[in-house]
Amino acid sequence: MPDSLENTLNGHAAVISGIKNLQAEIDNLLEALSTAVRSGHKILLAGNGGSAADAQHIAAELIIRLSKDVQRPAIPAIALTTDSSILTAGGNDIGFDNVFARQVEGLGRKGDLLWLISTSGNSPNLIKAAQKGLEQGCTVAALLGRDGGPLRDLCRYSVVVPSDNTQYIQEAHMVIYHYLCEQLERLLQG
Repeated sequence: MPDSLENTLNGHAAVISGIKNLQAEIDNLLEALSTAVRSGHKILLAGNGGSAADAQHIAAELIIRLSKDVQRPAIPAIALTTDSSILTAGGNDIGFDNVFARQVEGLGRKGDLLWLISTSGNSPNLIKAAQKGLEQGCTVAALLGRDGGPLRDLCRYSVVVPSDNTQYIQEAHMVIYHYLCEQLERLLQG
């Protein structure tokens, strides 16, 4: 028998409420984002599945804006998940595990921030992207879940949502990245 709505809501609420325990990690990521942008660098984003959609969502918030009352220039951000020709050619010619690493090789420069999103930290294509980002001199950061997986060890900055429930992790990621986007654009406005 499925969980009751109340049990489901209580599970979501517990994970969302626990975000406050990640304040130091979130503040560190905010500082890294601010440093990259203020230094004239860009933000590259990637994830798989729902996290790919999150990468695109974040890029849109940064390029356009999150808060209508904030007037600021566009923040240079690219979601590596959006070019179907690159993704399909890469998947076919060099393997799906390499599609993000190849884009980081072509687009990532020293000082750029590579922001990866994964509910497990186990995705081979994100691990390879992080490795390539480090080779390119990018600052590597991630929003993760569970225990952070092997991706956590490759990141200078990581925020790990301590849950094993994918949907709860994804919802916590959304709360965190909206907070980061809002704080970043207010910092840049000021």
